[in-house]
Amino acid sequence: MVIKFEKEYLKQLYEEGKAKNKKYRFQKVIIRKYKNTIDKLRVAEKIEDLYVFKSLNYEKLIGDKKGIESVRVNQKYRIEFISSIEGEEPNCITICSIIELSNHYK
Repeated sequence: MVIKFEKEYLKQLYEEGKAKNKKYRFQKVIIRKYKNTIDKLRVAEKIEDLYVFKSLNYEKLIGDKKGIESVRVNQKYRIEFISSIEGEEPNCITICSIIELSNHYK
């Protein structure tokens, strides 16, 4: 999939391992798992490929987050994203727009 980061701090966490804004500081283990999860999203060609990774716990969210999908970073954190498909078969591309790294229980 093609990965797009909707917020600058998400891109910084992936590329630099830290965010410049102190509001978005995470433990090193969370950042490492975040990067690994993004890498799994990059390798997948389409959403259905994520089903193979049971640890990701892929799901479509409901309620006030309807239309957003998520995968788990660990038991506490998840990556929220919106996926879209561009192009026609067989040359279609799935785009994954990362919108948030959130604490699942807040």
